[in-house]
Amino acid sequence: MNTRSPLDCPSWKKLEAHAASWRGATLAELQAGDASRARQMVAEAPGLRLDYSRQLAGGLTLRLLAQLAAERGFEEWRAALFAGEKINDTEKRAVGHIAVRADEAGFSRLKDFSEKIRAQGLVKRIVNLGTGGSDLGPRLLADAFGDGALDVRFVANADPVELERATAGARPETTLVVVTSKSFATQETMANAAALKERGYANFIAATANAREARRFGVSEILEFPDTVGGRYSVWSAAGFAGLLAIGGDAFSEFVAGGREIDGHFRSAPLEGNVPALMGMLGVWNVNFLGLHAHAVLPYAHRLRLLPAYLQQLEMESNGKGVDRAGRAVGYATAPVLFGAEGTNAQHSFMQQLHQGPLAVSADFIDAAAGELLSAHARAQADALAYGTQAGGGTALLPHLRHPGNRPSSILGLRGCGPRDLGRLVALYEHKVFTQGVLWNINSFDQWGVELGKQLAQAILTRSS
Repeated sequence: MNTRSPLDCPSWKKLEAHAASWRGATLAELQAGDASRARQMVAEAPGLRLDYSRQLAGGLTLRLLAQLAAERGFEEWRAALFAGEKINDTEKRAVGHIAVRADEAGFSRLKDFSEKIRAQGLVKRIVNLGTGGSDLGPRLLADAFGDGALDVRFVANADPVELERATAGARPETTLVVVTSKSFATQETMANAAALKERGYANFIAATANAREARRFGVSEILEFPDTVGGRYSVWSAAGFAGLLAIGGDAFSEFVAGGREIDGHFRSAPLEGNVPALMGMLGVWNVNFLGLHAHAVLPYAHRLRLLPAYLQQLEMESNGKGVDRAGRAVGYATAPVLFGAEGTNAQHSFMQQLHQGPLAVSADFIDAAAGELLSAHARAQADALAYGTQAGGGTALLPHLRHPGNRPSSILGLRGCGPRDLGRLVALYEHKVFTQGVLWNINSFDQWGVELGKQLAQAILTRSS
């Protein structure tokens, strides 16, 4: 497989020179001088439309980025991903979340089991114990589409306050505890599981890749998922079981179907019309050539309010790497700092910084067709960031009223905001992350930076005991 540093690719040098030519350009002038820009700089995938006309980029930019992808062996890496090859080289594993999405039989077993629990009426409350990807994915689903058939709570923190709140008013005999941990050794999760066991909770299910440890703990009902599925990619698997219980099998089927649609698009669409690949390439352009090291995700839909937190882990844990696949220090920036919030709330919080602060930030506005007012606000914020306001009525504006503009963003337009739409979004960002990992020559599927802190915490606890 191609592990050439992007710094050694001829296109990288061309992109650096090309970026210099953009330093005097403004999006306001580009938009005013080219009426076709808004029509041409769009791409579509199943159920969604990417408008990237507010990016500080043009046709040559995209051609050079596509050339970089070719020089980095993008098609070979993509084929290896879908073929199940061991592209997670530091852990010597394949990457299995796409295969899990395609596993109809495995999903049917999970769905049937969840429907049995929901239909029996014996369980009144679900408490999901898990952290990181074992929490963020199912929590996102439950918050977005929970239908109220079950009272589903989530505990990710070792702070006992969260556990107390999740179990307040619950009866052990009518509570089902779902212990979600790939290793079944995650310290926070297992501490919470032990605490509930001591309090008389006996109805446990394990969603794990380590059935042996689950049985040792005393769990008899075990939902396994393969160790090739990383936590931040695991919502499609048994690790998303609490989310499945919260929203029901039909809604979860729609969620998975949306992910499969984007898999097909990413696998077959040419780069110039491949939405996740375009998002990935434009992100590399912003980070490495325009010097934008923070990125905001702003969904204009209440159902998607937890999406930025989900994507924060997906992007920063996947691509926050400083060593490439050949073991070399990268010598260039990788994942930007990702943050975000529900769009209209963000407008009254941190978006002042985006509009007038001295440090420019790129952004994704997600217009989820949640209402005319929300769509108008999403479009207005993107326009304000892109075009700014320097003068009005022929008179110069007072300094505090000036908005510099020229801050790049994209608008992701969705047809709706249902489970299928969320499945499309999650898979879209997964493939964006993969594309950037290829261009940066890094492994997007390990997370050794997470492990050191765990080891040090255990050492501190051992010394103090």
